[in-house]
Formats: sequence, structure tokens, C-alpha cells
Amino acid sequence: MSLNKINIVVAGATGYVGLDLINILSRHLRVNIKYLCAKKKIGKNINYFDKRIKKTLPKITKLESVNWSKINVLFTCLPSGESQVIIKSLIKYKNLKIIDLSSDFRLNKEFSYKKYYSFKHKAKHLLKFSIYSLTEFVKKEIKKYKIIACPGCYPTSIQLPLIPLLKMNLIKKKNIIIDSKSGYSGAGKNLRKKFTHKNLYSSIHTYGIHKHRHTSEIDQEFSKISNSKVNYTFVPHLIPTFRGMLSTIYVEKKNGVTTKKIYNKLKKYHKKNYFIKIAPLNKNLGTENVLNTNFCEISICSLKDKNKLLILSAIDNLVKGAAGQAVQNMNVIFGYKENLGLL
Repeated sequence: MSLNKINIVVAGATGYVGLDLINILSRHLRVNIKYLCAKKKIGKNINYFDKRIKKTLPKITKLESVNWSKINVLFTCLPSGESQVIIKSLIKYKNLKIIDLSSDFRLNKEFSYKKYYSFKHKAKHLLKFSIYSLTEFVKKEIKKYKIIACPGCYPTSIQLPLIPLLKMNLIKKKNIIIDSKSGYSGAGKNLRKKFTHKNLYSSIHTYGIHKHRHTSEIDQEFSKISNSKVNYTFVPHLIPTFRGMLSTIYVEKKNGVTTKKIYNKLKKYHKKNYFIKIAPLNKNLGTENVLNTNFCEISICSLKDKNKLLILSAIDNLVKGAAGQAVQNMNVIFGYKENLGLL
């Protein structure tokens, strides 16, 4: 599919992800932003919420005012459960692609939503029209689907290094430990309702130890590339910084597999993936190089235990973990350069 310019609607325009998305789209050469939608602050300019956005754009309006016959892409940056209802009524528009940044179409099985999100799926008949879209793994398939389900930020940082290594049978499928730390923007603007511990903005805090929603995505995608169960422990942390995510992953190497081989194989696998940067072997890594970018930086490190390996994976949770990846998916769908608008 190729158009000179595509017409865009952003639903959930005033949240952290929505604002990052609009900031990116406002600089995209092939995008015409037609509507910015929210439930509150109707009539406000978008730079009222985010001073980074310099371009003159439509004022905040309600979703009900959109003329869908003129729209090519709807981005949904909404709380869990809301996109299902909206998309249900829009599936009839043949030229409309829906890029969903919520959790509403990430899982293939209807019962998983009840288990992990505590509600029944309101548009289960549309699951067959959706694809779980971590861009680097679905470039050939993504154009065929109506609904593009963008992964969560934690699964993005975890799967980009682990899925290739599991597919190539270079690491063992047991005793994987994933320690992930995220800036508090990942919890959205209702942060104070979700986290009540003291010194929220100056302390580190674990959460979701026993049942984090993103494990449903990780399990689902691991099952697609492995005949046997991948056993891992995942512990997320909230850290006192606004954006950025670092996943520290401990794995066991297969017998006879060296750290250098794993490094070379991973580097070769991601060679054509523009936004994946493999750091030199044994390099210490943080989020400093990826903030406000769509890049994922990965480092492979040796450990004192020669049978084990450390993988560091850094992303910006709001960009590669959400808004940037959504635009990357859009670029692939419409045949644009994958990095268009994302530099």
C-alpha cells in the first residue's frame, strides 16, 4: 500500500504515550494528522499538554466527530478494554488500519484477557484480524492484517535479544532470570493510583512479582518459537526516572556454545534491523544512548560462571516500547523507509 500522505487519528492523545506519538508523527513527512481525540480538555491545543510539539495541529476533539471514510490509520493509546469497543464499530472501513498501543489485541486467545486483565474480551471475533507486531519479527506478515497489536514495553526489551537466541538453540530454556527496570512513565498519568509506596519519585520498587500482565505476551511469543516450555523468572521494578527501560537477563549457554558465538550469531541475526544496536562484547550498558529514540541497544557479557551469560537490553519505554514502534509498524505497512520520522 502506498500513498503520498496518509490521514491519521490519534485516540488517547493526551496520555504520555499519545503525546510521544504525536511528537513523532508531527515530524513525519508522509503523515497528515486529521484528528487528536480525548475525553477531556476538548478544544485545547496539543502544545497545552506538551511544549515539544511545535507544529500547528487540530485541537483536541471527541472521537465521535471523526469522519472515518477519510482516515487511513487510527492509533489507539487507550486504557485496557477501551480499544476493543471502539474498533468493533470501525472494522467495516476497508481502507482503515488500526495500530493499537494498548493490550487489547496482543493475546491470541480470548480467555487470556479474563485471566490477565480481569475482563472478557468485547470483540473476540476480531482477534483473527490482529497480529502481535514486534516489528523486527513480523515485517513480511504485518501488511496482511487489519489490526496491528503493538507489544508492551517489557516484552519488547526482553524478546528482541531472547527470541533469536532461543530460535537458534544457543541458550537453555530453563533458569532464565529477567530483572527489568522501567521509568515511572510506563505506569501512565494515573501513577499515584497504581503505586502508593512512600518516596515514589526517589525510590526503587518491585511490583507484579507473582502475576504481571506482560508475562502473558512473553509466554505466548515464546510458545511460537519453542516446542517445549521456556521457564523464566520475571521481576519488574519501577525506578525514579521518567523514561527509559533496562532489562538484565541471565541465561545458561547450551553445552559447547561460547559467549563469542552467541554474540556473533545475535549480531548477524539483527544485521538488517536498523533499530537494533549490538554493543561490543562485554560492554556495560545503560539507557543513556536510547532515551528519546526508537533504538534498542543490546550487550552480551561473560560472567564468572562460565556456563552462564548476561544480556543487557535497553530501550526508551515510551518510544521503542510504545509510540516509536507503532510508527515503525506504520512505516512497514505503507512501504515507507522503516526509520522515516524516527531519527
